[in-house]
Amino acid sequence: MTDGTERDQSLRKYAMLGYALHLLGLVTVIGFVAGLILAYIKREDARGTVYESHFAWQTRSFWWALLWFVLLLVPTVLTIGFVPFFVIAQIWFAYRMIKGWLRLNDGRAVP
Repeated sequence: MTDGTERDQSLRKYAMLGYALHLLGLVTVIGFVAGLILAYIKREDARGTVYESHFAWQTRSFWWALLWFVLLLVPTVLTIGFVPFFVIAQIWFAYRMIKGWLRLNDGRAVP
């Protein structure tokens, strides 16, 4: 749990903003990019706090989503179509962002 210092409150707000931007990314790519940049910028400031895990979670989620998108794009387009993959990918990413946001609200780290 955090101690409620001004630094912790600031990091918490940035982590929340990161989750919001990543969720916005499900609608517009700009949210993904802005959320990723924010997580990388604040990662060093959060070193040694519970928020470090949240910024790491956000960046890992982004890079895994991008990797799977690239790896599965061609087979998906050539076989069953883009829509099922796109929906599944969005649900997976939304799940990760919501899970992280809920743990942030509880003051807990994410795995």
